[in-house]
Amino acid sequence: MNLEYKSLLPESFSDQSRVWIFQSGRLLSITEALQVEEMLESFVNSWTSHGDKVKGFASLFFGRFIVLMADESATGVSGCSTDGAIRLVKELEQKFGISLFDRNMLAFLVKDKVEILPLNQLKYASENGFINADTLYFNNLVANKEALMQNWITPVKDSWLANRLPALKSAGYIA
Repeated sequence: MNLEYKSLLPESFSDQSRVWIFQSGRLLSITEALQVEEMLESFVNSWTSHGDKVKGFASLFFGRFIVLMADESATGVSGCSTDGAIRLVKELEQKFGISLFDRNMLAFLVKDKVEILPLNQLKYASENGFINADTLYFNNLVANKEALMQNWITPVKDSWLANRLPALKSAGYIA
């Protein structure tokens, strides 16, 4: 699987641009993905904060991850403009029958494919070799463009998950 996404991010946005990532519980079909991209583009083109145009970006990555970005060095993002983004995400959930707010579902790259794992099965997956310290994890908690570029797709051992996995501690991957 080609994991190149950084070149698709807007270069002109500040590294401190705010980022929100919403993960679908399933892979979207090509038809759905095209519709999602169209809705995201329409939203970004009309995204405002207190009447000022938000310098925004939105895209669907890997058929599963919606990435929204706002460059606040141009225009600050207010509660109302954030609410507008959340309304869009809820609309996408309804239209496509997907869940985009479930933070208990984690995404990993396993055998060159994005696999979803419930948080409560993380220990089991680690103990049984489904994931290990080097398995790539999609850290959807990144908060800005710089973190998106550096830490979105990261080995489990370098993520917040490492502390939740006793098997990694006993193998010496973390202190």
